[in-house]
Amino acid sequence: MNRIRKAVLAAALFAMGTASAAAAEYEFKLHHFLGEKAPAHSKMLVPWAKQVEENSGGKVHIEIYPAMTLGGRPPELINQVRDGVVDLVWTVNGYTPGLFPRTEVFELPGIHTNDPAATNLALMDLYESDLKDEYKGVEVMFLHVHAGQAIHMRDTEVHSPADLEGKKIRIPTRTGAWVIEALGAAPVAMPVPELPPALQKGVIDGAFIPWEIIPPLKIQEQTDYQIEGADKERFGTTTFQVSMNKDRWNSLPEDIQKAFRDASGPDWVQQVGDIWAASDDFGIGLAVKAGNTHITLSEEETEAFRQALAPVTDRWVEEVSAKGIDGTALVEKARAAVASHSAD
Repeated sequence: MNRIRKAVLAAALFAMGTASAAAAEYEFKLHHFLGEKAPAHSKMLVPWAKQVEENSGGKVHIEIYPAMTLGGRPPELINQVRDGVVDLVWTVNGYTPGLFPRTEVFELPGIHTNDPAATNLALMDLYESDLKDEYKGVEVMFLHVHAGQAIHMRDTEVHSPADLEGKKIRIPTRTGAWVIEALGAAPVAMPVPELPPALQKGVIDGAFIPWEIIPPLKIQEQTDYQIEGADKERFGTTTFQVSMNKDRWNSLPEDIQKAFRDASGPDWVQQVGDIWAASDDFGIGLAVKAGNTHITLSEEETEAFRQALAPVTDRWVEEVSAKGIDGTALVEKARAAVASHSAD
């Protein structure tokens, strides 16, 4: 009888959802690259979509398609939304290197350290004045970062940059690759869903990713060590965007645009930072419970990493200066913006 009741309830809920979608005046497809069990899907994208729907008074319905179920590979997401193949995407800026050079400033080591909520708010502060021009063809709903790059190693303890020399390390962005190179290791680019088999087969020795990805990809089964700096300090981060096709956005009436905007304001991006921080804590707890070793570097060890990574910022400034961007000024603005919100 219990099974029958559950089946009837599931059918009723499905019917309700279908009826709700059928009643909506504005249908949207949101495409992304992680599975339904990932916190980014269940704790960020689903609640955000529901808030938009609620704000619209039921006029909007957003269908979320995880794990690239609409086809293509993760680096193709930005073009899918620009070309109108889908209405909305959640994607990693760094999957398309060089396309968002100004926003990269927030990925640099020493800009983001350990507070994703502060960095998210800083991204919002600088969007209109400094970042907006590089988001051609899309209307950004919100930008955010994850908790920051920590070190996951298959079988190598890390206490100094020298411990990474010659190792093959996965990173999703070009700024991350520069971090790896500054530490004497070899960067290997790949979307995060490809990470588990690469670790298992020894294609790579480790990865720079946050802890939150441990549970959905079972990284604790492929690694022995998780390493971060003093006071949870990280070695740069990754920027993400939730964006809508520009033409679709322009076609929407003001009240529907407001439904999206009201769901994507400062309170929300701060909450997103808190969601990722909490997911990070859960992820490292799971790894430790599985028997992995969590190494927190001493302040002296962390400073050695800071010194080794200082040239990464200089490299970025030189790179973007060739494109007519005042990288030095942008670094100062980004650092000040993050600091202003870190005190909140």
